[in-house]
Amino acid sequence: MEESINRYIRESFGIEEQDIKTYSPLVLAYIGDSVYDLIVRSAVVDRENNKPDTLHKYCCGIVNAGAQARFIESIEEHLTKEEADVFRRGRNAKSSSVAKNASVSDYRKATGFEALIGYLYMTDRFDRIIELLKIGKVFEDKEER
Repeated sequence: MEESINRYIRESFGIEEQDIKTYSPLVLAYIGDSVYDLIVRSAVVDRENNKPDTLHKYCCGIVNAGAQARFIESIEEHLTKEEADVFRRGRNAKSSSVAKNASVSDYRKATGFEALIGYLYMTDRFDRIIELLKIGKVFEDKEER
């Protein structure tokens, strides 16, 4: 990828790049949640071209905390040390929000996963996000959803 989405946004709006180490894991999870959702929605729309309600139900089966927890478990061995550290920091971060439809364990793993996605996005590693999603075969178990 020649130019990252995040870099393009920063340049377009004149925003200076910040030191990634200054971001809390929960802030990384905040942006990571949106980035992951956008990737999933984009791929599903391009693959399915269906009714919005059908698309929404399918996407919810991929982006919920339980699915994210299972996904991170399936790719954890493929993470670099740096990525594993970001995941751990996100998983262990104290959040004021609570899991609505997931166990505390799944919710924390999902937060760690979202922090990892946010970290990779903010460090212009969109290519690595896609690589991890391919390794984990995020779209290949449609019938199970």
